[in-house]
Amino acid sequence: MDLTTAHLADACIRAGVPVRCASLTSVEPGHRVSGRVLPARHVGSVDVFLEAFETAEPGDVLVVDNDGRTDESCVGDLVVLEARSAGLAGVVIRGLHRDTADIRAIGLPVFSAGTMPTGPLSIRARPEDALERASFGEWTVSREDVVFGDDDGVVFVPAAQLDRVIELAEGIRDTERRQAELIRDGESLRSQVRFDAFLKRREQNPGLTFRDHLRAVGGAIEE
Repeated sequence: MDLTTAHLADACIRAGVPVRCASLTSVEPGHRVSGRVLPARHVGSVDVFLEAFETAEPGDVLVVDNDGRTDESCVGDLVVLEARSAGLAGVVIRGLHRDTADIRAIGLPVFSAGTMPTGPLSIRARPEDALERASFGEWTVSREDVVFGDDDGVVFVPAAQLDRVIELAEGIRDTERRQAELIRDGESLRSQVRFDAFLKRREQNPGLTFRDHLRAVGGAIEE
């Protein structure tokens, strides 16, 4: 898809869909991923991932919830290799990974919060819904969601709203591309969005927001 996570996040705002993002980094800069969420809540053992792969469908993305822990890694090269063998499109981790060089060599997109040499430090009690949902801070995602990742991080979109969000994201992308091209050709962004008119209208209506003005003139630099 020729869409970025920024386009999709802005489209969620416009569609009235909660914006569920996570500031994760691709192990290999430039990698992108998209696919249905395959959740797995890690509790210290790799078996939860292997069990998730048993029911995975090609193109799914393993979404690992390790509570955002920063004292251990929870995914290494063997899990990533197995994910690729199972036909997954990538791995997204709320936590840390290790075996960075080997993961880069595998080539499967992996997004995490960083690296840590040590693996799991303990075995915790496994919740009954370990393969049904994953948490990212205040957000909970499941197989009813689709995840997208690129160099800006990841964003989760409800599958039921995906067509609408993509349609809006494509419109935002196209508008921004036209705006960028005009700037390169010498027409300032202020001129394109009629910023002088916004300032005059705001004098008459102090409650007017720039976002409202952009919607009126067809801009797309915010949402």
